Amino acid sequence: MSRRDPAHQRHIAVLVYDGVRALDLAGPTEVFEIAREMGCGYTTGLYSTANSPTVRCASGMTVHATAASALTNADTLLVPGGDDPARAAAPWLSKVLRAQLNDVRRIAALGTGCFALAAAGILDGRRTTTHWRHLDAFAARHPTAVLDRESAFTRDGPVWTSAGASAGVDLALALVGEDHGAAVAQEIAKEMVLPGRRMEGHPQLSVAARTPRPKHPEIDRLLVTISVDPAGDYELDSVAAHLGISARHLARLFKAQVGVTLRQYVHEVRLENAVGLVLAGESFHAAARRSGLHGGARVRDHLAGRLRVDARGAEAVSIHAG
Repeated sequence: MSRRDPAHQRHIAVLVYDGVRALDLAGPTEVFEIAREMGCGYTTGLYSTANSPTVRCASGMTVHATAASALTNADTLLVPGGDDPARAAAPWLSKVLRAQLNDVRRIAALGTGCFALAAAGILDGRRTTTHWRHLDAFAARHPTAVLDRESAFTRDGPVWTSAGASAGVDLALALVGEDHGAAVAQEIAKEMVLPGRRMEGHPQLSVAARTPRPKHPEIDRLLVTISVDPAGDYELDSVAAHLGISARHLARLFKAQVGVTLRQYVHEVRLENAVGLVLAGESFHAAARRSGLHGGARVRDHLAGRLRVDARGAEAVSIHAG
């Protein structure tokens, strides 16, 4: 892939096709549009890989695009996901990707858009991810890719991939952060009223998202409280007293409703929160303290088990030992 002068205006070329996911398309392009309004040198364009200039999204919404054959001088090539991995892996899309490969600085794919990169051979030997629903299908079809089943998005050299949907916004923010710094990316996240910005290494699904919602209203409210304030006091006796029930009843009720003990759930939420703080730049020990953990060693060990080292021997995620 080519190297361009970072001072030049950067054109973000988005390849669209029938069945593309509207959020995969709109979320990242909105990130670059807000960046442009903030003075960053971005332009964006939609490019159709089909004969028609009108593309129908999976939602039924239509967008108009320029023919991909007219695409020149792109800095970043973005491939959003669609309703069917087979659409993204179509030969004509692979042909466009191969034609542009040596002319762009970087390529990013969202969700099932990763199937397009893999079909074009771009992900051979590279670390990648895709939407959690399609992980097994991707692994079966593309065994030469190094599949990361956990991360919201990944980077391997000039190739970026994400789980799609909201993770595509996180990836786009990371691209802006690479070009213009973390402070600019954070301002864009604030402008978009995002509850939090996931970094590379964050899981696709949070502890709260992958936990079945309890039917008992008090337990449901307790899970929300733990997510908002992971460093709070959640000793069994204290929580039981607050709820006006016995500790034994709370223990049975929580395990039946959530599937794990209260202590286990609190620990998972605290660990996840600490990892997020470390990925955002805090030290292990500071992140642990803010999350209600006793020390940073466990956070460090957890992250060490998830880090990947790319082909150049560089760590994929920067961590701080202070």
